[in-house]
Amino acid sequence: MKDLMGMMKQVREMQTRMQEMQTELEALEVGGQSGGGLVEVTLNGKGDMKKVRIDPSLMKPDETEILEDLIIAATQDAKSKVEVAMQEKMQAVTGGLPIPPGMKLF
Repeated sequence: MKDLMGMMKQVREMQTRMQEMQTELEALEVGGQSGGGLVEVTLNGKGDMKKVRIDPSLMKPDETEILEDLIIAATQDAKSKVEVAMQEKMQAVTGGLPIPPGMKLF
């Protein structure tokens, strides 16, 4: 019975840490860029786009395809950084416990 109580306490603590992590991820801002900084994208820790900055030199009607590709590249750059940040936060929350691949805790 004592072990069960201890386990329940650990589960509640992990739930609290998960909620805190959710709040932190929402507030986290991660930047990505492409074209040597000509395009910058900012995502929050959940992957939602918050800002886009495009250098005016890219605003040419005959170069829209280049601009579109740079926006995609900058978004991918930011997204990969968000994934790294999420993994680091998950390790902190789970105390390094191995989480099966593909298991979503939030």
